[in-house]
Amino acid sequence: MTQTLPPPTAFAVDQAHRLSLEPLALPERLLLGPGPSNAHPDVLAALSRPPVGHLDHTFLHLMGEVQELLRYAWQTNNRLTIPVSATGSAAWETCIANTVERGDTFLVAINGYFGHRMADMASRYGANVVTIHKPMGQAFSLAEIEVALAEHQPRLLGLIHAETSAGVLQPMDGVGEACRRHGALLLLDTVTSLGGVPLFLDRWGVDMSYSCSQKCLSCPPGLGPVTIGPRAEARLKSRSGKVPNWYLDVTLLSRYWGSDRVYHHTAPVNMNYGLREALRLLAEEGLETAWQRHRRNAELLWEGLQSLGLKLAVEERLRLPTLTTVCIPEGVDGKAFARALLDEEGVEIGCGLGDFAGKVWRIGLMGQNSAAENVERLIGLLRKRLAAAV
Repeated sequence: MTQTLPPPTAFAVDQAHRLSLEPLALPERLLLGPGPSNAHPDVLAALSRPPVGHLDHTFLHLMGEVQELLRYAWQTNNRLTIPVSATGSAAWETCIANTVERGDTFLVAINGYFGHRMADMASRYGANVVTIHKPMGQAFSLAEIEVALAEHQPRLLGLIHAETSAGVLQPMDGVGEACRRHGALLLLDTVTSLGGVPLFLDRWGVDMSYSCSQKCLSCPPGLGPVTIGPRAEARLKSRSGKVPNWYLDVTLLSRYWGSDRVYHHTAPVNMNYGLREALRLLAEEGLETAWQRHRRNAELLWEGLQSLGLKLAVEERLRLPTLTTVCIPEGVDGKAFARALLDEEGVEIGCGLGDFAGKVWRIGLMGQNSAAENVERLIGLLRKRLAAAV
């Protein structure tokens, strides 16, 4: 006999988790930490536009604009250049999931927190992960990379271009050529460099790269740009089995982002509005001008910090213009200081990760936040508050 359930109204609604809230209101912040950066007003305006369907012909046209502008930002002609519908970490995993097969040797160059994350991620896809190491604050020489390639003969080399935890910009001269000599694909993390420092993926021989929307592009977090070059695309096509992650499988995603426009998932329409606008602003400014602005304001910051007697953690030739690590003065509680700066002044700076935890602050000048007035404001606050703290 079939049991008849009582109608839903027969149950009392559990009110335990029902909240009565005011409309959302948030304090204003100047985000000078490792990210996100403040979103540009034009990007915020674009995000607020009414959504259209993710297969609407107007959105499909916008998708093409986003892809072409990403190629400009990365200086690449890669066919497979798309914003993954998730944050930068998913873009990262997209590169690894599509090109790593169980047993592949994956060489990871670790000089900070995010190198360790790359090694962890690759191991979860069954890679035989081997690593080379440099202390935080240092970069790898071409000779060190070539020795490791010769010794381990990896199928992939993973390298962090802009190590956000350490404030180091990895030199790239000759790395792509070395990878080709040894038959390895080159995967480059450009999370904190895309739009802020010189990037020439095709000229450097980079096979895959990923980034995010919320740093030098001045867009909120939510999309993860990925670009996959011809050699990596060939590796993907020669896999012995399916990509072990359905959502991030580029063979499926490329049919949505390619000419077929075959439904794969419901893309975050408004986030793509925002990214399109952010990339439009970057193209309007011009890459060379944007790179020069980031460098100029970074140098202004470095001079200001040193005028306060603060020591920078990275030598100038390797410093990342978009993210500066500065040593916390003796006797100052770095975390408490940063929290007070946020709560009392509305200015965010970051604290250290990994071996730099408790030792440095991380100061970001990314996207529209890379401006002289922001540097002057921060240096003035540090001058006043450090005098009271020590």
